[in-house]
Amino acid sequence: MKALLPIVGLIALALPSAAQAQDYGDLDSDGEAKKPKKERNVTRPEVREIVKGTYAKSNVGAALYLLDFSGYVNAGTSLGLAFGQDFVDQEKSSVAWELMFFQGIHNGTHYDTQAAAGCGAGAPCVQGDLRTYTFAAAIEASTYPNRRFGIGLRAGAGLLLSPLLMDNEYYLEEVVSKSWGGYNPSFHSDPHPVVLGGPTFEYYTKLSHFSVGADIDAFYAIGFDLGLSATATLKYTF
Repeated sequence: MKALLPIVGLIALALPSAAQAQDYGDLDSDGEAKKPKKERNVTRPEVREIVKGTYAKSNVGAALYLLDFSGYVNAGTSLGLAFGQDFVDQEKSSVAWELMFFQGIHNGTHYDTQAAAGCGAGAPCVQGDLRTYTFAAAIEASTYPNRRFGIGLRAGAGLLLSPLLMDNEYYLEEVVSKSWGGYNPSFHSDPHPVVLGGPTFEYYTKLSHFSVGADIDAFYAIGFDLGLSATATLKYTF
């Protein structure tokens, strides 16, 4: 028994120090009040509900032409894909750059019908149905009335292409020479510089990294026509 006394004494001395070293603050609902005053007064960063940065965006909607093509080229489908990055990110505003590709699909009036209206005088004399491909870069500035809703304005420039959809030899012989009397516009042979701009609307969903919105753009392709497009957007920010 005497031999056990020193061991019991050592255990008794060790127990208080172990109890003092153990922290039960995390298990106590009032743990914040028990923290030192300096820790209680620390300002924690605000938790933001939206994600900004590098993103990919898809567009789907409609487009129409407003000047020479009006009445000869119907409103059609506009499909787009874009990549960009928010390089200014503040609580109430942001600025982003964006690279975009759009495809337009339009039904048009038959080339003989256009010839009857007068090529270059009444009708633009395009091949009929159109496919357009637009490559552009833009800058967008947005403001946020509340946490999830953004209103922006963007402007950009690029190139629009409208390749010939029929055999080139047939087009030159049957359409240009016979139907149009030698009139050969550059709609389908040359790239057309294009400028665009308009408002954007965006809503950041509660699904992490996803937002939905709408882009409305007026665009003018030199040597082609003035147009307007409105597309719905789905964006994923990485």
